Amino acid sequence: MKKLRLYYEEYNKGPFALLWKHFTQQHFAFFGFITLLLLLLLALLTPFLTPHDPYLQNSQLLLVPPSWQNSGLVSYPLGTDDLGRDLMSRLMLGTSYTFGLAILAVLGSLIVGVILGALSGMSKGVKSSVFNHLLDLALTIPSLLLAIVIVAVLGPGLLNTIWAIMLALLPQFVHGVRNAIQQQLKQDYVTAYRLDGASQRQLLLFVIFPNIWEQLVLMFTMALSTAVLDVAALGFLSIGAQSPTAEWGSMIADSLDSIYLAPWTVALPGLMIFITVLAVNLVGDGIRVAMKKRREN
Repeated sequence: MKKLRLYYEEYNKGPFALLWKHFTQQHFAFFGFITLLLLLLLALLTPFLTPHDPYLQNSQLLLVPPSWQNSGLVSYPLGTDDLGRDLMSRLMLGTSYTFGLAILAVLGSLIVGVILGALSGMSKGVKSSVFNHLLDLALTIPSLLLAIVIVAVLGPGLLNTIWAIMLALLPQFVHGVRNAIQQQLKQDYVTAYRLDGASQRQLLLFVIFPNIWEQLVLMFTMALSTAVLDVAALGFLSIGAQSPTAEWGSMIADSLDSIYLAPWTVALPGLMIFITVLAVNLVGDGIRVAMKKRREN
């Protein structure tokens, strides 16, 4: 029996629901989001999914081509490298290194950047001016160059790679958070809260941060693509991940000598880097468009 509704209420979606609605309407951005979820799951579950040991060398299976070629093997779908290691297993493990390390570095940089950006955005006078000039100076240096300099000081290795990328990305997070807070401080509702007796801490936690979380997510996605490229570049230059670590940039560097004999050993890690960066950029662009549509509505 059909229900009789005597009262009708208009249902208004929240800001997150509206943002998600506008985001899912963009097919390329949603495809990039699904791709990132798959990469994240692969990075977490790689130890349970790899068909072979990524570091196991087999002298009987050197440079086996992918299985779609005539001399390929079904048990090695993407072939092997010059030491007989399974490329599919190494690419899957490389997701944990290249993509996983990039996420950790950006998360660490975001947390520190929010703290320093909040201190900078809520301060005034000479202290704020000097801090902002130092940030502007740091932003003129490309993040990869800054990461190379930091790794050269700290030394090569995965842990130092994370620290280097964190420090290299930190200025843009601090600058972005500071600008977002400064824009919020000019809004009328912030002035109303101040007149109502709200402290600086209450303004920051309960008024400003709830209104800039979308910008923080956008900054995170934009920085993630830079971090993936930086991790791969440091590995390619042999100052980040060291051989025989199954990191995509390091895998490309190790296979350059056999690029004409076995081009798949270089092309496949490069393709993984391309897919990851493309997916991150699609998601970032989708979030930016969704934020714009939500404001217009």
